[in-house]
Amino acid sequence: MRLFRPVGAPEENDAALLRAVAAGDQAALARLYDRHAGWLQVRLTRRCPDPETVREVLQDTFVTVWRSAGAHRGGEAGGWLWTIAARRLVDALRARERAERYAPVPAPPAPSAEDCVLDGLDGLDGPDGLEYGDVGTALGRLGPELREVLRATVVDGLTTREAATLLGIPEGTVKSRALRARRELRTALARLAGERGGPPRPLATPPSSPRRPLGGTA
Repeated sequence: MRLFRPVGAPEENDAALLRAVAAGDQAALARLYDRHAGWLQVRLTRRCPDPETVREVLQDTFVTVWRSAGAHRGGEAGGWLWTIAARRLVDALRARERAERYAPVPAPPAPSAEDCVLDGLDGLDGPDGLEYGDVGTALGRLGPELREVLRATVVDGLTTREAATLLGIPEGTVKSRALRARRELRTALARLAGERGGPPRPLATPPSSPRRPLGGTA
């Protein structure tokens, strides 16, 4: 499918573009791609170092958008698009793992999962540019392994099984790290409240970004 931007096309919000895509408008898909492909590619690249895999996942993401645009519930599409992209990345990593497992010759060592995920939480800004208040500050005080689990299970909305595949760790490790992260997060929030002399500022959650409870399961 060739994507292009019509000359002089008016700016439309994500919801309007997705309604047009659902009606079969390829030009609307092109405008949606122009608007979101850049940051999606950056986030995918920081989770997986293989550029070919990233290109395939990005393409699969917008093929999925083309087929399921009617399922979007309205509003900005950033969180919805990232959920699709994250799940396509999980699928790609699983496929690569199966291919390496049954390869006739030993495959070269794949980059560790620790190198395939984002270091930190992007300053805890959502795709729509919303701030995460004291929760973001508290998360920044956690260790990198705990932040990675929270990013996968809370920010990216993956199940425990999907997070385990993405991070290259057992499901039990995902669960134990999520529980530990919840305890340390509670402690960090209490410290922040004590430092400021008031209750923690609440987390501002993008309405289109699905989230799971810390330590959620498949």
